[in-house]
Amino acid sequence: MALRHYTLDFKLSTAVDSATTVPDILSIFHEQEMTETVHETNGHGYLGTFVGKNGRLAILRVHSHALVTIDLQCYEEDNIAQLDNLLNALETKLKVILNGNIARIKRLPALVRGAEVDRYWPTADGRLVEYDMDQIVYEEDSAYQNIKILHSQQYGNVLILDNDLNLAESDLAYTQAIMGNGRENYAGKEVLILGGGDGGIISEMVKQKPKMITMLDIDQKVIDACKKYMRGTCGSILDNLKGDCYQILVEDCVPVLKKYVQEGKTFDYVINDLTAIPISTQPEEDSTWEFLRLILDLSIKVLHPSGKYFTQGNAQTLTEALSLYEEQLGKLSCPVAFSKEVTCVPSYLEQWVFYSIWKK
Repeated sequence: MALRHYTLDFKLSTAVDSATTVPDILSIFHEQEMTETVHETNGHGYLGTFVGKNGRLAILRVHSHALVTIDLQCYEEDNIAQLDNLLNALETKLKVILNGNIARIKRLPALVRGAEVDRYWPTADGRLVEYDMDQIVYEEDSAYQNIKILHSQQYGNVLILDNDLNLAESDLAYTQAIMGNGRENYAGKEVLILGGGDGGIISEMVKQKPKMITMLDIDQKVIDACKKYMRGTCGSILDNLKGDCYQILVEDCVPVLKKYVQEGKTFDYVINDLTAIPISTQPEEDSTWEFLRLILDLSIKVLHPSGKYFTQGNAQTLTEALSLYEEQLGKLSCPVAFSKEVTCVPSYLEQWVFYSIWKK
């Protein structure tokens, strides 16, 4: 069972006297057979709650600072037409009562709370976005993380790991950006992919006819889930863990990278699809930064002198975190140079930064 939460706000030009404003609109709630309870505000306007027999709850607040707010909560199966009529009646009545004193009216679509399918996901910079998720396609906890795949009417199936939106079937732009946006020639090259369990990068990479792609992902359950439910991203590439020009190793990449360093093995390209740059701007206090620096350093050590390292960054708006990441590039075991570009990833609904790094 889910709850629908409606809001209606009136921003006023000047504050109003609640004692003269409130009585004129109480009849609307009484017509809905809602019982009023007045709450003490210590002189800061009026606060009344109204409870109906059908479980509806309305909150009327006449603030002392030139604002009138109405919140209406009801169960999802409640009569939507009746609710619209109630809100329309309240809006019409308040327009009459507050005639000439309304600077702005804002009525938002209903916020659906407690539904089986969560439609609300934050952007990297903390804005709440409502998606059109309508179905839980898959959910399971692996030894490493919670894995969810939800269906979106607009973006297709969407992979969510530990409540972080990772990739949708619509997000070819992400895959292209982390591969260099078509500027690289992968033919006959040795490529290492870190992460990438959704199969998007390796699916696109095999089309470039490289000599060999090695993909390292720690979570078999992510691979299995994407193989079945994210075929718009991975195609058939995950059906087999080995092919003519690729191998997928289900292993922790850190010990494997350390082994490659010891063996002196190098790659023409390393693509890091493990994690975004942390939002935290305190790297010395954040283990994620330590992991990121370790992966960076090991990756550069296995990179051919003329090779390139590609990785995602984070949202373009997170300038402090991105600047801090760029500072870390100056602390690696060998000097590197870098470039970056911004790409709009459809399901992220924000501009995303990608990095290209190479040895000086």
